[in-house]
Amino acid sequence: MNRKKTKDRNLSPDNYCKQDVYIPPSGEYIATSLVIALILNFLPLQENILIFRPDFVAITIIYWSVNYPYKMGMSIAFGMGLMMDVGNTAILGQHALAYCIAVYLTLILGRRLRIFSLTQQAPQMGLILLAMQIVIVLVAIASGAHLPGWQYFSATVTGILLWVPISVLLSTPLKQKSDFNAL
Repeated sequence: MNRKKTKDRNLSPDNYCKQDVYIPPSGEYIATSLVIALILNFLPLQENILIFRPDFVAITIIYWSVNYPYKMGMSIAFGMGLMMDVGNTAILGQHALAYCIAVYLTLILGRRLRIFSLTQQAPQMGLILLAMQIVIVLVAIASGAHLPGWQYFSATVTGILLWVPISVLLSTPLKQKSDFNAL
């Protein structure tokens, strides 16, 4: 076991004051972000662009359940999944089950995921999004649908690429403004 003393280069008073401090999100902010994600999912797009559209609701739910697990639970994920099923005229409960599984995975892996930076989180979020899409496909196949092509899973790649910008967009209003008059 290596017991060498490490240098504390990040604990100087100058660096301590420059850390980002986040305020907890309000329920209205989370609800607004979920409604905007739902609207983005329901936007009509051309068929060749539609296969690359990620599930914005899933990405938003995963973001909130990773960073603020006490604010995002299975019931909200289930309700958003039912709204997605009704909006897409899909099997009722298909997206609800997938979103609940995604929240379950993020709650289990949450501590491990929060250690990493956003760019290091992206591939792991891709695995969660892929597991969610596999659940949706399995439910559709169980109800008699045909197996979709590989292009169905291209939305996962787009979700991986959009994880960092969406996370930054959702966390920017939560950064506390620095008060220069404070001690």
